[in-house]
Amino acid sequence: MLLEIPQLLNQAQLEKMREMLQPARFVDGRLTAGRVASQVKHNEELAQEPEVLQRLYRIVMASVGHSEVFRSAVLPAKVADFIFARYQPGMRYGDHVDDPIMGQGPRFRTDVSMTIFLNEPGAYEGGELVIRTPFGEQRVKLPAGHAVVYPSASVHRVAEVTRGERLVALTWIQSFVRDAARRELLYELDQSRQHLLKTDPESDVTKNIDRSYVNLLRMWAEL
Repeated sequence: MLLEIPQLLNQAQLEKMREMLQPARFVDGRLTAGRVASQVKHNEELAQEPEVLQRLYRIVMASVGHSEVFRSAVLPAKVADFIFARYQPGMRYGDHVDDPIMGQGPRFRTDVSMTIFLNEPGAYEGGELVIRTPFGEQRVKLPAGHAVVYPSASVHRVAEVTRGERLVALTWIQSFVRDAARRELLYELDQSRQHLLKTDPESDVTKNIDRSYVNLLRMWAEL
């Protein structure tokens, strides 16, 4: 499932993050790439400066943790520390699949990838996130503060930036539900469940939908 999450970050958060990132030091993004990805990766990532990174993490995770859409769609068990990446003219990231296992300390499985756009699409040309799906390629270039989540197993790329600067935050999530098709089914069921719980909480239909969702999640969840 490829899902856009609008306004994950608000304007004040975006301005604060851009203020922190503008003077920060960026390094070659290939330093964090796997052996295959490093051959097609051409971007820059925020250097490992703990104080700056921790402040940025706190801003982003405050919004991610409170997003009902994110929790429902992703069912997060573990969320990796964010990487902050920029693309300037001539930079791109060729076709690749994200590493299946990540982490320097505790290791985790990558089920879902997330990109949060930190500047407006008019600030740069090119730079679309291009995701290969069963329905063809989907090109994603969202307003600042919006995010997109998609299966980490998807083949994807970042088109070359030809003008301006593309600034994004990236993370990977291990979900309680490993299978992407099951996560999508649970998300769709949860949307109906949440609507019924608000509009008709005492009906038998609502109780049946709620019970079905809870028990399917119990059946498929991995701890």
